[in-house]
Amino acid sequence: MPDWSARLSELATAAEVPGAVLGIWYDGETTIAPYGVLNTATGVETTADSLFQIGSISKPWTATMIVQLAAEQRLDLDDPVVKLLPEAPIDPRVTVRHLLTHTSGIDGDVFTDTGRGDDCLQKYVGLLGDVDSLFEPGTAYSYCNAGFVLLGRIVEVLDGRTWDESLQVRLVEPLGLTRTVTLPEEAILHRVARGHLLIDGTPVKTWQLPRSIGPAGLITQSVGDLLEFARMHLDDERYAAMQEPQVPYAGGIGGFSDLGLAWRIYDWGGRTLLGHDGMTISQLAFLRIDPGARLAMCLLTNSGHGTRLFEPLASEVFTQYVGVAHPEPPQPADLPIDDRHVGRYERASVRLDVVRRDEGLVMRYQATGERLAFAEEPVHEYELRPALPADGNHFVTRESPTHPWVPVTFTPTHVFTSGRVTPKR
Repeated sequence: MPDWSARLSELATAAEVPGAVLGIWYDGETTIAPYGVLNTATGVETTADSLFQIGSISKPWTATMIVQLAAEQRLDLDDPVVKLLPEAPIDPRVTVRHLLTHTSGIDGDVFTDTGRGDDCLQKYVGLLGDVDSLFEPGTAYSYCNAGFVLLGRIVEVLDGRTWDESLQVRLVEPLGLTRTVTLPEEAILHRVARGHLLIDGTPVKTWQLPRSIGPAGLITQSVGDLLEFARMHLDDERYAAMQEPQVPYAGGIGGFSDLGLAWRIYDWGGRTLLGHDGMTISQLAFLRIDPGARLAMCLLTNSGHGTRLFEPLASEVFTQYVGVAHPEPPQPADLPIDDRHVGRYERASVRLDVVRRDEGLVMRYQATGERLAFAEEPVHEYELRPALPADGNHFVTRESPTHPWVPVTFTPTHVFTSGRVTPKR
């Protein structure tokens, strides 16, 4: 068996990740390996019980509570959201299932800070009347944080308490978790990671996203607690339906082929995996589960370079236990480039400008609106390289020459990147 502590140390050093914890659960045996420091400004050592932000891995937690409510016959997944939240200013055709599968059409990257009060989700939902619809409900996929805030608000209304409190009562306490929190005043009682910028490795100035984003991405926890959640989804038949494909995923990055109820479904060398990734303010988290092998792996990092660490490490872990590796990323191809996709693309909190530069195309990312409050790197430029199929619409890009390529797909009306539909303006 490999020395996972040694491999984590070697790969994290190469990836320029200052701190990380690897967790592996394989048919009854748990391995937890910490590495580095939680904060380069203080030098506090990373330990096995350290807490990291898991970002959007919070979404399966919120979805699990929705599935519990459905089992209690307090809602149906095909209920219109406005039946449960009559005050929600959204398309009345949007259902709970649409929210769980990112197919509502709601422009999802709304990061408005509605305060620290227990009414923050209620206030957030009230703002959605000003948010654009990207497509007809149920006709496409576009990653939607706002949809999971709506789901969190449904939990609040049906349970008569805050989403944070329901998380404790419905999941944290029954699972016996002791290192899972949502609020900074809770996190400060533990050893907690601080994000570090991709561009130069300096610690971020803003630690956490607004409380209003809680159900979409505000859980902070230890690797051990996250593995317990993963084990629950291996063992508890109540949540089996969450693993069933609901919507195909066209991007295909990292083997991501379909979406279940919040869970992403991956094809790794013919093996079906579940999982999710999370990204907050320069903290990246990853979870993969192989139900057939009863194997779960998670990696929590405090760096924008987290993906550089995860992909080779995941390949080694899964090759060791089940004989498959992380799928290879797409690659650029030597193809001609024209100007058909030059222009501005815009959605909530983001503006993308595609421009011709020399013989190629560059996509300029600009954080806008409420996102500027915590965007440590508000402007970034990405080189677009053509990729197969050779139709002039498929490209790849990457954060830096040391990062893996990711797909970018254009249509006459929008660009699809980072799992999101961004309309051309």
